[in-house]
Amino acid sequence: MRKFIVLLVTLVVGLAYADGQLEIFSWWAGDEGPALEALIDEYNALYPDVEVINATVTGGAGVNAKAVLKTRMLGGDPPDSFQVHAGQELIGTWVVADRMEDLTFLYDEQGWFDKYPPGLIDLLSTEDGIWSVPVNIHRSNVLWYNPAVLENLSVPVPESWSEFLVFCPDIQAQGVTPLALGENWTQQHLWESVALGVLGPQDYTALWSQQLAMNDPKMINVWDTFGEILACTNEDAAGLSWQQATDMVVSGEAAFNVMGDWAAGYMNTTLQLEPGTGFGWAPAPGTGGVFMMLSDSFGLPQDVTNRENVLNWLRLMGSQEGQDIFNPLKGSIAAHLDSDLGLYNAYLQSAAADWKSDAVVGSLVHGAAAKEAFMSQFATVLEIYLSSGSAQAAANAAEAIANQVGLGS
Repeated sequence: MRKFIVLLVTLVVGLAYADGQLEIFSWWAGDEGPALEALIDEYNALYPDVEVINATVTGGAGVNAKAVLKTRMLGGDPPDSFQVHAGQELIGTWVVADRMEDLTFLYDEQGWFDKYPPGLIDLLSTEDGIWSVPVNIHRSNVLWYNPAVLENLSVPVPESWSEFLVFCPDIQAQGVTPLALGENWTQQHLWESVALGVLGPQDYTALWSQQLAMNDPKMINVWDTFGEILACTNEDAAGLSWQQATDMVVSGEAAFNVMGDWAAGYMNTTLQLEPGTGFGWAPAPGTGGVFMMLSDSFGLPQDVTNRENVLNWLRLMGSQEGQDIFNPLKGSIAAHLDSDLGLYNAYLQSAAADWKSDAVVGSLVHGAAAKEAFMSQFATVLEIYLSSGSAQAAANAAEAIANQVGLGS
């Protein structure tokens, strides 16, 4: 029955064009690969005469993939469709450069204006059109832990960063790392949850509209708090992937880790751990009642050869059925409001409930809060802080970059 419904939704317009090739460009590899492969399998079943090229470029948070994409886009060789974080990551880079096709007609055709939250559609849009189709919703501000480890440590789940810092020495005294951390981008990922926890959602949002300066005294407090938290992390962070940092929590080497909820997909799908017993979760300290979101989406570059095959890919990806194939494996929830939550595990059901009730803010590191030009240079800001230890120097550098490149489109 499910496949029959998918056929009705996705085949009617594109059936006559179901041949040729379709190149799907993404950074979903390794532990995130099965979700994409399941969606490609569904596409292959619907369009058996189309050769799907899974052009995956590995690298945490898409760092390597974005570099390859930039070369291809500027060189006039765009992929048929590519993964991008919804929001300024696409709009502030390739939409303003007039490299993408407006998809408003597809939203009208598929009835998606009633199937996605209006705020999400706004994130995907400018005054001139809608630029991508979301396949999921991820939460960035999640604190992960192993319930059995916390019981052995006699440590509760901290509700604020100040509370975490009180627990930190006790955890270290027991030979356990308080907070597992990985390579550079995961440190930026931690920073944004610290910023949200220290500032609160109103000031955090004001930061990205430049109503709160990057070097405001409140931001000095963010950097100072971040520095205290870094002292509670593992010394080998720079050499670890996000999965390896997650493994530290699972094995009991670390008490906590702040990571997006693709970590739930990794622990549940790859490590076969049961949500609630094999791993636990809570909002990152100080961020209760706030959902820091990001969304993976795909668009349609202008003048691609396989345009109709791309449209069929977007129709499948944007449907309830396609999203309910993809997201339970990925560790994310559907952007589609009609998702069948019975297909999702306990963590994802809780995330879906929070998505509907919490205040929503955008992730910096994952492309929702600020455009690519600022986000890519934020790594330099972090390096300035790590090398100097100066909150003021980091805040001044962030303010200078924000003034130079801007934050929005």
